[in-house]
Amino acid sequence: MFPKRELEESITFCKKENIKQIIIDMNELDIPGFSMNPKNRCYICKYHLFTKIIDIVQKNGINEVVEGSNMDDLGDYRPGLQAIRELGVKSPLRESKLYKQEIRDLSKKYNLLTWDKPSFACLASRFVYDETISIEKLEMVEKAEQFLLDMGFKQLRVRIHDKMARIEVEPDEIIKIIENKDIIDQQLKLYGFSYVAVDLHGYTMGSMNREIL
Repeated sequence: MFPKRELEESITFCKKENIKQIIIDMNELDIPGFSMNPKNRCYICKYHLFTKIIDIVQKNGINEVVEGSNMDDLGDYRPGLQAIRELGVKSPLRESKLYKQEIRDLSKKYNLLTWDKPSFACLASRFVYDETISIEKLEMVEKAEQFLLDMGFKQLRVRIHDKMARIEVEPDEIIKIIENKDIIDQQLKLYGFSYVAVDLHGYTMGSMNREIL
């Protein structure tokens, strides 16, 4: 569910900060019910993932498990937070009442390289609910987003609706999409998309939840 660049960034960060890192080898598509992409998909995944993490940390003599949701996440549909509560996972950023911008400001103050890193959510969040999640479509999304990142776009999403790509970028960058529409259209079709569109509303966190909220 995560692009290779995210894994590579985490490895680099942990080595630089001398942090012990344990990488869990798991395939979310093997989790019963996950690939069908129901509205509680995030709950199904988070419960399975954190159960595994809790088992690992207990074997390593660690007392607590923490995760990184913040106060902004409370304003969106987040069924995964229920799994976090049920399993007793701590959420220090929410417990400290910190919002995303405050976290960025503090990160910049303490010279963390990730202070201006674009927001990111797992690739499954690019799928319309009830549309089957497959390896092939995940690769289409990852390749399309990486292509746009390489073009210089920062905050973006490529939402997938069957074989249609719906591109979300910051409103002031929509014109850049239009100016480069031919090369973007051509490249994304090489990845397997039949249609390529741009969302005129621009990037919105959790836009697939509009019909739920």
